[in-house]
Amino acid sequence: MEDEIDQRKLLAGILRGEGYAVAETGSVDAALADLAAAPVDLVMSDWKLPGRDGMELLTEVKARFPETAFLMATAYGTIAHAVAAVRAGADDYLTKPFERAALLLAVERTLRSRRLVDENRRLSEEVRDRDRLVDLVGKSPSMERLYRQVEKLAGTDATVLLAGESGTGKELAARALHALSRRRTGPFVAVNAAAIPETLVESEFFGAEKGAYTGADRMRKGKLEQAQGGTLFLDELGELPLSMQPKLLRALQEGVVTRIGGSSEIATDARILAATNRDLAQEVAAGRFREDLYYRLNVVSVTLPPLRERREDIPLLVRHFVARTERRYGIRVEPFPSALLARMVDHGWPGNVRELANVVERLVLLSEGGRVSEGDLPGPLGGKAPADAGWRLPPGGVSWEEHEKDALRQALDISGGNRARAARLLDLPYKAFLYRLEKFGLAPSDEQQT
Repeated sequence: MEDEIDQRKLLAGILRGEGYAVAETGSVDAALADLAAAPVDLVMSDWKLPGRDGMELLTEVKARFPETAFLMATAYGTIAHAVAAVRAGADDYLTKPFERAALLLAVERTLRSRRLVDENRRLSEEVRDRDRLVDLVGKSPSMERLYRQVEKLAGTDATVLLAGESGTGKELAARALHALSRRRTGPFVAVNAAAIPETLVESEFFGAEKGAYTGADRMRKGKLEQAQGGTLFLDELGELPLSMQPKLLRALQEGVVTRIGGSSEIATDARILAATNRDLAQEVAAGRFREDLYYRLNVVSVTLPPLRERREDIPLLVRHFVARTERRYGIRVEPFPSALLARMVDHGWPGNVRELANVVERLVLLSEGGRVSEGDLPGPLGGKAPADAGWRLPPGGVSWEEHEKDALRQALDISGGNRARAARLLDLPYKAFLYRLEKFGLAPSDEQQT
């Protein structure tokens, strides 16, 4: 930035001649407006400017646009200004008047220095990600085993099938596999098969040419093409329509896609990670999932443990979610009371880590004076049943089989036909629950496990 128009035009011309894209301005306010409108790699500014000076601009840039490099130009004999600018965060300085070569050298040196800073920051973030495995939290034996599996598989391009109940963190594990892989600089593209209308599944995966169907007013890349050079995460894979499964299998096997309405094949290069809360082997046996696609995706299987099987991690997870909520909303709370933590450890958490995260966020947001209250716990966690609230045998007795059958039916109704959740409602092992369903002829036609 230079307030003298002729000098500014000269400098801009030199830089453009070297291939740099240049935006010119003559005031601090105009420069800040340009920075807010579009990202800039480097700001070059004179110290002396009309109104607000270059040091004020430097202070604003460092505070609002920390990724932007700053090169300060100062008049000959004012080296103190240059030193002050560097101390305030400038990447480099030039003393005026300067030669063309000195200008280009300073610009190149400043940009190179900034790239090194950015690279160091990226590497530091990767180290933090490696240590934290991208928000996977826990020290239980089952989580330690999961960490070892993720670290071992991250260095490969193997297709991984992530299994586990809803809310156990399958997408977090997928993101960890991507973040620790050689593809980490490429895109991570997630697609939820359960969230796509069946009529749009093919275009969502493979893309479409302009005019391929009503409403296709432009060319659209599919998820496989968008994930080029990176990772494609296929979530809720068990929900993929049977009609789409052979098309996906072909695309994965041959590494090519053809957009709807197109005729040319497009090569793809994406690592495939898939997740399901269904037992795909059972789905194959029931004819709801293709066996060949199942084996194509199940190269390596990793199962995420439900929260009830790693209760020792709950206090650690609570602290993690408290810190996250505090950062998000600018709230500070005192540590959770031991009685509240004990209550949370004893809970069954049918919604797993996702449910725990939501409960912690609720408690933090409803806290008063920095203190969370057990009274703000939701649903089963918050309710206190009276001492005599248990079921009582009527004086005339009951038909136990009818009573059991009715309880099974009610559990299925409450869970919407989800057998795994219904079993948890009755505190029954899953296989024992299935046995009872078969015994009473209550097995639903379509299992929906989450």
